[in-house]
Amino acid sequence: MRRIGLIGLTALAGAAGAQSLPQPPVAAKKPHDVKAPFGAIRQDDYYWLRDDTRKNPDMLAYLKAENDYTDAMLASTKQLQGELFDETVGHIKQDDSSVPYRKNGYFYYSRFEKGANYPIIARRKGSLTAPEEVILDEPTMATGKTFFQIGPPTVSPDNRLLAYPEDVVGRRQYVLRVKDLTTGKTLDDMVENVEPNLVWSDDNKTIFYVEKNPVTLLSTRIKAHVLGTPAAADRLVYEEKDTSFYIGLSRTSDDRYVCIAAHSTVSDEQRCAPAAAPVTFRPIASRQRDFLYDSDHIGGRWLIRTNWQAPNYRLMKVADAVAPRGRVAWTDLVPTNPDVFIEGFKPFDGFVAIEERAGGNKRLRLLSNAGKSSPVKSDEPAYAMAIAANEETTTPWLRYTYNSLTTPTITYEVNATTGARRVLKRVETPGYDPANYVTERVWTTARDGTKVPVSLVYRKGLAKDGSAAMLQMAYGSYGYSSDPSWSPLWVSLLDRGMVVALAHTRGGQEMGRKWYDQGHLLNKKNTFTDFVDVTRDLVAKHYAAKGRVAAIGGSAGGLLMGAVANIAPQDYRVIIAQVPFVDVVTTMLDASIPLTTNEYDEWGNPADRKYYDYMLSYSPYDNVRAQGYPAMFVTSGLWDSQVQYYEPTKWVAKLRATKTDANPLLFRVDMSSGHGGKSGRFERYRQSAEYEAFMLQQLGIPR
Repeated sequence: MRRIGLIGLTALAGAAGAQSLPQPPVAAKKPHDVKAPFGAIRQDDYYWLRDDTRKNPDMLAYLKAENDYTDAMLASTKQLQGELFDETVGHIKQDDSSVPYRKNGYFYYSRFEKGANYPIIARRKGSLTAPEEVILDEPTMATGKTFFQIGPPTVSPDNRLLAYPEDVVGRRQYVLRVKDLTTGKTLDDMVENVEPNLVWSDDNKTIFYVEKNPVTLLSTRIKAHVLGTPAAADRLVYEEKDTSFYIGLSRTSDDRYVCIAAHSTVSDEQRCAPAAAPVTFRPIASRQRDFLYDSDHIGGRWLIRTNWQAPNYRLMKVADAVAPRGRVAWTDLVPTNPDVFIEGFKPFDGFVAIEERAGGNKRLRLLSNAGKSSPVKSDEPAYAMAIAANEETTTPWLRYTYNSLTTPTITYEVNATTGARRVLKRVETPGYDPANYVTERVWTTARDGTKVPVSLVYRKGLAKDGSAAMLQMAYGSYGYSSDPSWSPLWVSLLDRGMVVALAHTRGGQEMGRKWYDQGHLLNKKNTFTDFVDVTRDLVAKHYAAKGRVAAIGGSAGGLLMGAVANIAPQDYRVIIAQVPFVDVVTTMLDASIPLTTNEYDEWGNPADRKYYDYMLSYSPYDNVRAQGYPAMFVTSGLWDSQVQYYEPTKWVAKLRATKTDANPLLFRVDMSSGHGGKSGRFERYRQSAEYEAFMLQQLGIPR
């Protein structure tokens, strides 16, 4: 046996002259006690794989061994990987551009040059025929960097300066930079460790930003940076003392106010100050547990979306003159509806655009100032609409996007006065014809009688005879709804006869706020059983063959994959867990780990024995047992800020030491990226080609 630090990596030789067969790495076991405040102790043999400095040579050797093993195991799929990558990017227009939007006298847009991984951000003054001004040349900026990401840039009110956040590590700890658009020079001003959330004040020299805690990565302070002054002198504007809250910045739609939003799972508070003199930030309403709201300002009034006495939310209004009186002065603009969940809104001078969910779909509604309500309609059974970039409030036109599992994104404008609609852009998808594919919405009855919506897509002519292979996906956490949307990733699978299914499990908000309430805290297991019940139902309905089902999920969806692998391994041939949150109890016991304190109301605080026991009963890492598991492909990023690399690393190590099957378990660790994987619009598809090739091989699907 050849030793790699404390890690064993062996190769078994066959008969004389036979090629060596790769064997998986084996991580050393080093018992470690993980203690709960009330005295419970769990032993973690792989705790040593955690290294917050990311420099431990034994840990790094193990990660390298895992990557080497994955390379060896995937060697036979290299050609297929190349084909899948070529097919996927072949459906993407190389020299594409976004729909320009107008703001403060300029048209802004992004464009890709052929073969480029990063866009050029540009603008034109006054009209689309005016000379182009390049704001950010990202392809040039990214040269020589293994990871590169620009957060949302923001232009000063006088159009002269650009503030933008830059991340070259993948840890989501951005650096604030400022560019003079009149000279093209980058200023000396620089602030490190910030969120990608910047707001200018009206003085054109003050930038508000969110500072992160360098250890927990929590958004903790709002500061004001004045151009030309050192970052150390930046003024503290607001500090959030409650570590269960995230904080962020925005300007209202009418640009009159700068607002600080504090948000937790169960409470909101928004403080605003005039953008002309943003010194004293006053709350729209004070925080209170189980009281959620967000607000915007236009036309001398505040509009507020809130769950106050409205589980599915309602839209309320209050005039400036009486706003200081608080909630008692609010009145309904759109009352609550038990069958319709209000998810968002955008105010204009003459109307309000409302995003709402009903029947599992996300749709739009326009409400005129005169009270006329007009729905924006769709012709497909499963779809998603969303409000797009609308920077000018004086227009009667709303821009929105529409897509489904068969329809690539279309950007529309609809006139709130006349109802007229026009297409601004259809995403070009070379080699793809939506007429060749079918999307459906079906409903599964879960084991407790709940009806769970499922969005399906397959190639036209599919014989529903129970022979097809299927890829099923879901997320089901944080109230985040998984909308059916087209992806170039699925086309290669559909063309090979597969069905792709999106399960809208409880834990999201596809069916309203109750859908979330029934899928988190002490109801979290509903997310897992919903997913399994959907699989069994689709097999029973002959959409897929038993034994030919693959499942995929990432982050909290990776937790779902880990739970499903433990409770129903026999229902899946392949499981793909991307950056999975699998060590739930250990992580939630450690307040120094990023995101922990923000999420006690999502998962529970295991310092409380009730939550400890419940979380322990489903935590994927803690429930690995001696049983057969499906073929598995697990991913992580060394610099992941959301799910630390050591969670999936420990999980894989424990699976290797415990599972009783001979199915392959592959672990791909990207050593130069974080939670979102590689940067660049094409590089991510090289990563997906790996797991898709692995999946197709395991499902027995020919090229």
